[in-house]
Amino acid sequence: MTTTALARSSTVAPRLVTRATGEPRLVRWTLIAVALAFLAVTLVVPLVLVFTEALGKGLPAYWEAIKEPDALSAARLTLLVALIAVPLNVIFGVAAAWCITKFDFPGKNVLITLIDLPFAVSPVISGMIFILLFGAHGWFGPWLSEHDIKIAFAIPGIVLATMFVTAPFVARELIPLMQEQGTEEEEAAIVLGASGWQTFFRVTLPNIKWALLYGLILCNARAMGEFGAVSVVSGHIRGETNTLPLHVEILYNEYAFAASFAVASVLTLLALVTLSLKTAVEWQQRRSTADKAVPDSTPEHPALSAAKGIA
Repeated sequence: MTTTALARSSTVAPRLVTRATGEPRLVRWTLIAVALAFLAVTLVVPLVLVFTEALGKGLPAYWEAIKEPDALSAARLTLLVALIAVPLNVIFGVAAAWCITKFDFPGKNVLITLIDLPFAVSPVISGMIFILLFGAHGWFGPWLSEHDIKIAFAIPGIVLATMFVTAPFVARELIPLMQEQGTEEEEAAIVLGASGWQTFFRVTLPNIKWALLYGLILCNARAMGEFGAVSVVSGHIRGETNTLPLHVEILYNEYAFAASFAVASVLTLLALVTLSLKTAVEWQQRRSTADKAVPDSTPEHPALSAAKGIA
């Protein structure tokens, strides 16, 4: 076979494979059009509608709805709950992922199942469980009343409900990654004399930092937007136990549509910021993985770095 024939066959073969395994052009364009139409109806149109309705009465009315005392109180409570729940879930997620991926112990599968439990239980049901536990007629209600401790229909109950529904996000991002990484680097660091904390901060944490940040962003987004569980345990007390999602519901039920959409637009902006951060973290994670796959120079092994920290 001549060189020209070889070149021609190498060009034609990929085309034949594409024709055999690919879809006709009409089918491809139809599927793309259906997908874009679906995204437009379910995502773009509602997004545009939120801001259109929020600004329907002009910027002064929009700003007045945002700075209204109940709206500011709801925003402060939303931020407070996120500032408490998210760091605690980060600590829990890292500890749970560490235990599950680095050790074998009885009840390991039970712990994995419990981590996934909030995904299987409706948020409304989880809120009702907290009421049954800490409500006035719940299991611990009489004892809490005697000691003047408020959990249900107060901030502690909102934090607990938020922590429950957001508990799996960090752990579920870390567990697959840490299972793939194995325990060799940690074992090498310990053999070289590193302590447990030195091993964690110098070996484990650098290896999981992007997945940890990704899980933190998802956890924070869910914490700020949680409605079902918080709605049950909050009591809907204006200016005290209403978060931003609950405040939107109250305004809408009172036919204050412009104000409700104005507050909803704040949550929408938070969602867009979260999506941007999520995309940036995913991009950085892919870039970091690519850099590790093709290093420019031989880096110092993390175990050696951890061992050097002893000095």
